[in-house]
Amino acid sequence: MQTEERGSGLFVAGFLLAALGLVVAPLALIGIIAAVRDEGGSGGGTAAAVTTANISLKEFSITGNLSVPAGDVTLAVKNDGSQVHNLFLKGGRGTKDLQPGTSENLTLGKLAAGTYTISCLIPGHEAAGMKADLVVTAGGGGASTGSTGSSGDHSGTLDYAALDKAMTESILKFPAKTAGQGNAELAPKILADGTKQFDITTEIIDWEVEPGKIVKAWAYNGTVPGPVIRTNVGDKVKLVVTNKLPMGTDVHVHGVMVPFEMDGVSPITQKLIQPGTTFTYEFVTDKPAVAMYHAHNHAQIQVINGLFGAFIVGQQPLPTGRTIGGITIPKDIKISQEIPMVLNDAGVIGLSLNGKSFPATQPYKAKVGDWVMIHYFNEGLQIHPMHQHRFPQLVIAKDGIPLDSPYWIDTLNVAPGERYTVIMQPDLKGVFVWHCHILNHVERESGAFGMLTAFIVE
Repeated sequence: MQTEERGSGLFVAGFLLAALGLVVAPLALIGIIAAVRDEGGSGGGTAAAVTTANISLKEFSITGNLSVPAGDVTLAVKNDGSQVHNLFLKGGRGTKDLQPGTSENLTLGKLAAGTYTISCLIPGHEAAGMKADLVVTAGGGGASTGSTGSSGDHSGTLDYAALDKAMTESILKFPAKTAGQGNAELAPKILADGTKQFDITTEIIDWEVEPGKIVKAWAYNGTVPGPVIRTNVGDKVKLVVTNKLPMGTDVHVHGVMVPFEMDGVSPITQKLIQPGTTFTYEFVTDKPAVAMYHAHNHAQIQVINGLFGAFIVGQQPLPTGRTIGGITIPKDIKISQEIPMVLNDAGVIGLSLNGKSFPATQPYKAKVGDWVMIHYFNEGLQIHPMHQHRFPQLVIAKDGIPLDSPYWIDTLNVAPGERYTVIMQPDLKGVFVWHCHILNHVERESGAFGMLTAFIVE
């Protein structure tokens, strides 16, 4: 049985390599962190000289003077990007979190000759490419200009064969098995009056994001994402939340119309659910919705580290019998499967699809001619352009609200907090790549990772 499973994995991976096609070649260097070293002769400085090197932080790269002489070193760090960044010397000092356009001098003290790692420790940023080598040379002279990161200069002395090997090997590991899987549908308790009661527990767990990478995730019912909660229009709902976290929490059902006191925003609509206590949310799901449930108290900790899940009410109406972009949608269309895909990019979970990073992401299967519905949920901090190779996506709803004018799209931007519903119909057998098209969200120097999976058509 183990032989059959491995054979199947290699089969999928082999097709995935083929499906990547021309995409592999230009992407293979995306996310490579290369220090461009100054190989020139020694200058007129001394080891004891004070050197100030200018460093620029952007999405998602570290550039500037990355080669300095040994001695007292100060980094003049400026955030030239559009997001908050910081800069830390591995095992040493760092800046505060820098808002866009702000600067800080980071005094590192005396550094001996060698290579030091500097990186941005905002969750998800280092993995996205904000990591560099600071080269301290034994000779004198001023700081030399270099660059690194995902948008840096890759023309230096790189081992391209090793990079190609790493990329191929990373893809051949797909689909890799890891412990735990999110998005299981949660069966409700049916109370005497017909109310559907969903019991969820918050706690910190060990979660395997990718093979061998186990993190302390904040989870609903022991999984990331939490279980899918599904109701019908008109259902009376009780959401019973038991808190086993070390801090207070609350639950906001994002996209479902609920009474004010059920909105899940402490201390405005309720008191915090303190550790060891339980709170019950009660409401009626009175219209179709593609929604999310997530913590609201200290969301910058709780949500990005795993406290999120899908909440779906009823069915999204289909544009049957309509001609859209020259394609007529059949009147008798039937959806073969409904896929919730939760996007994240921060916290201990990092760049992921449904709580997993490639090669541990779940592959999806369909048959030629099937109609498939996908719900995208962005619970991260960045926008993600989701691209399905070969098959166009028909956008039929945004934030659970049906569109008057559905439209076909190749790559769909999903911003934080947004939900999009699309349908597609695969028309060709094969294994087709499905990924975020911010390239350093899917590839790095050690190969493919992050927000990448495959759609297998049989």
